[in-house]
Amino acid sequence: MIKFENVTKAYPDGTVAVDGLNLEAPTGKLTILVGPSGCGKTTSLRMINRLIEPTSGTIYLDDKPTSGMDAALLRLRIGYVIQHAGLFPHRTIVDNVATMPVLLGESRQGARKKALELMERVGLPASFAKRYPWQLSGGQQQRVGVARALASDPAFMLMDEPFSAVDPVVRAQLQDEFLRLQREIGKTIIMVTHDIDEALKLGDQVAVMRVGGKLAQMATPSELLTAPADEFVADFVGRDRGYRSLGFANAAGTVTLTEEACVTLGTSAVEAQSKATGAWVLVVDGNRKPLGWAQPDLINGELKREHLNLSGTSASSSGTMRQLLDAALSSPSRRGVVVDSNGELIGTVTASDVVKAIEAEPHLETAR
Repeated sequence: MIKFENVTKAYPDGTVAVDGLNLEAPTGKLTILVGPSGCGKTTSLRMINRLIEPTSGTIYLDDKPTSGMDAALLRLRIGYVIQHAGLFPHRTIVDNVATMPVLLGESRQGARKKALELMERVGLPASFAKRYPWQLSGGQQQRVGVARALASDPAFMLMDEPFSAVDPVVRAQLQDEFLRLQREIGKTIIMVTHDIDEALKLGDQVAVMRVGGKLAQMATPSELLTAPADEFVADFVGRDRGYRSLGFANAAGTVTLTEEACVTLGTSAVEAQSKATGAWVLVVDGNRKPLGWAQPDLINGELKREHLNLSGTSASSSGTMRQLLDAALSSPSRRGVVVDSNGELIGTVTASDVVKAIEAEPHLETAR
């Protein structure tokens, strides 16, 4: 647990960065600090490991005040991930990750062995071990930064906009990998981000802060979307809250799927036409994994990969209502593809099917 008790940070010129902050980050959970520029997010984060000293109030790690701890020893207990990874440019990737275990007295050989294991855990191949940071992409460097923060097996982690310096596609991949990793390791984490969508996706709880360092609301992502505390929180979270809240509603068992006729690559245009519903037919591989949609009327001869329309997304049967609705709306046929845990086709769904399920069960179970 990380706890703020009436914590304030004021500077000599009168600027108050954080004002009477009371906040608790539960053990094993991910707490996100989010808010507009100048609201004290990063200042709050840096007060935890005493890179910035609070003016007043107390910060606790597992009920022990940090003010009474040796600052260097305190920082050894806390993993720290920053925006641009902060890697040592003159050290190989494996030695970057092994830095903390070596500082804590572990042999270099043992530290490197642990580093290789962590590299694999965060999705980096062992072949990267002897490379240098400049030889890696921005996303790969961020993975190294996460691995290095985990190398000393800290109970606590601080993350300051760790994914903001990479492109949107890589960012989404890193977020998904991090969620998977957190499910495995269950660290007590406080993360700062300026992106409300990232906060809602990653956080077990989200702390929305106002300019001046005051806490506006602390809640689960679902609660923020469905019950914002005031106009400031409502405006900050955004105006498409109803649609985004569907991302926290389980779809399993709530929507009836329709069996979808499908074909494989190499099928004749005539046979594809016979299987089509309307203008479109779904194309799958030999394992019934969806490849895309095709219009048989536009095909001469056999169905080939270049005939596929790839605009549609697919949704997992255990996913959320938002994923089901997106699959239906993004499909050129307006029939959303639904797959099982192995990615195999189990049926399709229309937007009207999803809306009917939402209207029938307005208080859908929250997904996480």
